[in-house]
Amino acid sequence: MRCKVLVHVVLLTLVKHVSSSEIQASPNTNAVLPCNVTFPQSATVDKIETSLINVSWMSNGSDIASSRETVTKIKEGFSWDISNFVNGDFSLTVLRAGLSLQGVYECTVSYNSTMLHSSNVTLSIVASPTLSVPQQWVVLETESQLKCHADAFYPPPVFFSWTRDGQLVQPPHQVEGDLTSNGFYTAVGNMTFYPSREDQNVTFGCRVSHNSSFQELDFQLNITYLPAVKLSAVSSHSSNIPLTLYCDLESFYPEEVSVSWLQNGTVLPQPPDTEQNPDGTYRARHYYNLSPEQREQGGKVECAVNQPGVMQPISGSENLETLDPKDDNPVLNKSAKASVAMMCISIVLVFLLCFGFSWRRRDEKQKSLSVSGIILPPRVIVGHKGRVTVSIEGRRVDRVETAWFLNDIPISDTSITASEKGPLLPPREEMGYYKLHTQGLLYSSGSGTRQLISSLTFIPQISIHKGAVFKCQVSYMGKDKIVVERVSEKFTILSAPEVSEIQLAETPNDSDVISMTVRASHFHPDVITFRWFCQGSELSPVASQASSSPRPNSEGFFSASSQCKLPQSELEKGGTKVWVSVHHIALKQPVTRETRGFMKRPCVSEIVGSTSSPEPTLGCEITDFYPPNVSVTWLKLREGEQDDREEEAIEGGEMWGPVQTQPRLYRATATLKRTATNQDKKKRGGGIICRVEHCSLQEPIEKLWSNVDIVAPSIPPSISVCWSSEGVGVFSLLLKGGHPKVKLLWAAGGSTLSPLVSNETEEIGDDGQREMKSVCALESLREGGMTCNKN
Repeated sequence: MRCKVLVHVVLLTLVKHVSSSEIQASPNTNAVLPCNVTFPQSATVDKIETSLINVSWMSNGSDIASSRETVTKIKEGFSWDISNFVNGDFSLTVLRAGLSLQGVYECTVSYNSTMLHSSNVTLSIVASPTLSVPQQWVVLETESQLKCHADAFYPPPVFFSWTRDGQLVQPPHQVEGDLTSNGFYTAVGNMTFYPSREDQNVTFGCRVSHNSSFQELDFQLNITYLPAVKLSAVSSHSSNIPLTLYCDLESFYPEEVSVSWLQNGTVLPQPPDTEQNPDGTYRARHYYNLSPEQREQGGKVECAVNQPGVMQPISGSENLETLDPKDDNPVLNKSAKASVAMMCISIVLVFLLCFGFSWRRRDEKQKSLSVSGIILPPRVIVGHKGRVTVSIEGRRVDRVETAWFLNDIPISDTSITASEKGPLLPPREEMGYYKLHTQGLLYSSGSGTRQLISSLTFIPQISIHKGAVFKCQVSYMGKDKIVVERVSEKFTILSAPEVSEIQLAETPNDSDVISMTVRASHFHPDVITFRWFCQGSELSPVASQASSSPRPNSEGFFSASSQCKLPQSELEKGGTKVWVSVHHIALKQPVTRETRGFMKRPCVSEIVGSTSSPEPTLGCEITDFYPPNVSVTWLKLREGEQDDREEEAIEGGEMWGPVQTQPRLYRATATLKRTATNQDKKKRGGGIICRVEHCSLQEPIEKLWSNVDIVAPSIPPSISVCWSSEGVGVFSLLLKGGHPKVKLLWAAGGSTLSPLVSNETEEIGDDGQREMKSVCALESLREGGMTCNKN
């Protein structure tokens, strides 16, 4: 038996474990706290003895339930099923879970004095909020605040958001809430807005998110429409009788309103419905307003009075014709007679005025004119004459004169003083070229009217006519009154673009890609389209926005460029054809530019002066270009600032080449003898420019030589070094001659070099040449005496 117990101890030790979990429960609901144990196989086979099972549930240091040697204790508000113990189920049920029962519960199970299981279960109460939106009235187009209440939730916080017709109008915002006496929380969400007429009958929603749960409460607004209030009084013939006031309320909602009366800010008391007579009885007056339709209906009206204990109401009746008589044969009083007399006098005056107007109209009919609108030319092109025209018809057009205006500035005939081929941008005081025309009197059909055509010829200029309108004023000669004025519509000035040839060049960051650029300039308006094609396939421009967007110049014209890129291998085939078509409103047909074959940008070296030959020469190397057509120009740069320099072409330049170095690469050498170009050698400034032009270049490449001969210094074959006892080596180098001034850089290291600090001194040697001594110090790891040698 002792051995059997030892085996049980070993097996039970193997199945012992500790675990923890969390159980969430709603208030006043039963919650099951799990505690499940797996007994060892030996115990199952031999049948579990319940007397050997010890179970304990504890929370916050106090016993909740326990079972030891078949004696069971359980606290009120909890329950468990003892019959499930043999199945390893020791779960504890919390009856009507509440906030006070939250916490950590520990379940401990042992069998035969051996611990089998120990676990912690956390009981949490989660209470979802109850939503409510108080019924309230909001005022139209006035700041209002909606409130949404979330009550009886736990734990905090909650998140409020608002919707309108299902669309989110206010994002979620967190509200912690307030703790109530029962331990739960309550919170209020607010939304401030201005109600509009569109919000009537619209569904609003209050959304609340809590502990991964989501609730929404929909509602509709009650919108109050403020009335328009107008106060009036019933007319009275005497000031000794009461004055009846009435108040009209218009366009209000809802129907329920109350009205109070105030005088000078003081509330007036409501008049009593009845007044008491001296004999103790009462009197009263009641009002009723008949509508115009009810007055027209006529008949008998009756006022019925009901009193307590009276079976039949007491009534008074009268015919409406008696109360509201209609005068069939009215008798005119003095005021009515005066009114009739004034009416007769008015009729006579109106008759006389009509007669005078008809007489004047007969005269004006002879002067009436029919003036057309200003007719603009179909296309207004810069530098091409355009004509605007007005047609005038009438019986007296021979006495008509016209005046033309550009905006509000009078136009005069400048065809004599202004040239048709004048400058594109005239001086500020000029108006450009204008010529006035008046075409003779033409007879129209039948009615005796005649036609006069007034026109204006002008040469469009962007600086003057862009955004402008023409105005024509028609008047009679000798009269200041303007009879008719016509204003034209704004017109668009057209200028066809000037399109360059396609320029080919290597891409700076990718030598395997060729950039093709075409430029359009001097066009207007700014809308222009570039379309690239390659052997029939359309390409897309890949230029940046900054270079392809039209940019205006000082004269108002626009310029733009477009760029397309192709692999160099495509162009090197030789048969590749690329073309671009430029579309603009001023062009009747698109302008096309095309190119064939491959181009490579030349590399130009600096200008080098040579004194080895009898005649000093200047040389410039031009390499790696294609096709071989290249042009070199030598220019003399006179003294002065860079912006004010003057260039003068120099003759005598020669070019050796081009020589083919690879299948599609050439090189050339440009030289210039200095016999005729170095007369002013002692003068400062100035210089000589070598300008290289090639079809692959957008701008020529220029190299400048500043009248300075380059002479190499005399460099010794070795470097002198002296090592001190501290292991510091002093390196020195002596250079003689050289022009311009020599620059030195010391470096030390193995596979990689690091720059060193040096010190240079200059002096004139015995032979009159400039000498430069450079010294550099370097510390070594070795130690010893002073040694000096040359390396």
